[in-house]
Amino acid sequence: MSSFLRPADAEEPPLTLLPDQAVYRPVSSHLAIAPPVSVVIPAMNEAENLPYVFKTLPDWIHEVILVDGNSTDDTVRVARELRPDVTVVPQRGKGKGDALISGFAACTGEIIVMVDADGSADGGEIVSYVSALVSGADFAKGSRFANGGGTDDMTPVRKLGNRVLTAVVNAKFGARYTDLCYGYNAFWRHCLDQIALDCAGFEVETLMNIRVVKAGLRVQEIPSHEYSRIHGVSNLRAVRDGLRVLRVILRERGTRRKRVARPALITGDAL
Repeated sequence: MSSFLRPADAEEPPLTLLPDQAVYRPVSSHLAIAPPVSVVIPAMNEAENLPYVFKTLPDWIHEVILVDGNSTDDTVRVARELRPDVTVVPQRGKGKGDALISGFAACTGEIIVMVDADGSADGGEIVSYVSALVSGADFAKGSRFANGGGTDDMTPVRKLGNRVLTAVVNAKFGARYTDLCYGYNAFWRHCLDQIALDCAGFEVETLMNIRVVKAGLRVQEIPSHEYSRIHGVSNLRAVRDGLRVLRVILRERGTRRKRVARPALITGDAL
């Protein structure tokens, strides 16, 4: 969990060896990290989108875990052609939550980043998420509605539903989120032991956001811009998925978890 600054006029970020011979990875012109970063991408029939997704991923990440949801197109072949070292995890169950849980289990990195396979997320933003984590956050949560964020993809109905559900979670769990239903997040792998995911569907994102607060983890929102899906049609359904999210909120409200006296949200700039 270390980082260092270097002079702005230096040509290349230095590689520094720790006593245990860990190598720092240059992340930006001012930051290098020791913890390896795993990127988990759940995908089903996203062969046309993967070239755009993989192109934006930083070259300093440790590994890419592609969870294939029984694709009937060339998703797996394209992924391996684009990145021969990709780890492909066949999904045995169904749903985004099930895919993410399978992907998390396959990660070997200390930091895990969740990225959608539809081309809506900019992999270049990963540096902001990682910077927040090595600066002290446990969970870096993407937000399309924080200052500097945005979305090209949400309909007015989805925006309204997300706003209402976000307000409910903030009121019921003491969070200060600006965006609830967004799947671009990053966290330290050890956080998985404290949030114990048990949700198979799209609502897994909401479950994670609630449980990190209930566990007393330090959360920092990261402004993020969501782009429109490049190819294909989204499986999201505003009313159906909104009701599923609401059921998760009500269920979690009825369960208790031990909390520690730590802030639910870190304020200030991401970097």
